[in-house]
Amino acid sequence: MRILIANVNTTSSMTETIHAQAAACATPSVEIVGLTPSFGPESVEGNFESYLAAVAVMDRIVRYDEPYDAVIQAGYGEHGREGLQELLDVPVVDITEAAAQVAMLLGRTYSVVTTLDRAVPQIQDRLRLAGLNERCASVRAAGLPVLELEADPARAVDAIVEEARLAVAEDRAEVVCLGCGGMAGLDRKIGDATGVPVVDGVAAAVALAEGLVRLGLTTSKVRSYAQPRPKTVTGWPITSRFR
Repeated sequence: MRILIANVNTTSSMTETIHAQAAACATPSVEIVGLTPSFGPESVEGNFESYLAAVAVMDRIVRYDEPYDAVIQAGYGEHGREGLQELLDVPVVDITEAAAQVAMLLGRTYSVVTTLDRAVPQIQDRLRLAGLNERCASVRAAGLPVLELEADPARAVDAIVEEARLAVAEDRAEVVCLGCGGMAGLDRKIGDATGVPVVDGVAAAVALAEGLVRLGLTTSKVRSYAQPRPKTVTGWPITSRFR
């Protein structure tokens, strides 16, 4: 089994972090391939960059020319999952939804700890769109730019732990989700510090993607995620896919 995991930004070191976490969580027989978009922002922090990243991720995936069995979109709260599901015939798993779905198996309520406050409404909207918001106690921001997760890891962990503790104490969250692909691999540190289950979206997505492939299931194509209709799309990076 081969699973593609796509970073939503163009920072290759973050792709490596995401890939390492995904590979560590995968079954030994599963090959994880990490992909970095060929264009787009160095970090995704806001709606404009998220829409740009969605196009870049779709472009990168359809240009991958080897067989694969599933795709993971490793951007928390980002746009694009629905487009990938239209384009592809294999399962597509988004780390935002994967983390929430796993969290709800572990506790009655969950909170998300993300990077910057401007990402909070976007994550809330994605959870609402996916029907996963009812048991979300809160979405909290650690006040960290995405790239600072790599630049100052110790400060990043301290800031995430502080918000996770507040989510448990004040918001009554029973599970915490790490709200950024760049937080991959921090789940144990945050869990040890807070005493509650902490869900890493990358790890959760790998488990769900593997499970879907093993069950022989994929995205329904009868309505919402039917293949795009053939038409001329001028200047689009992935025009050839539509012809």
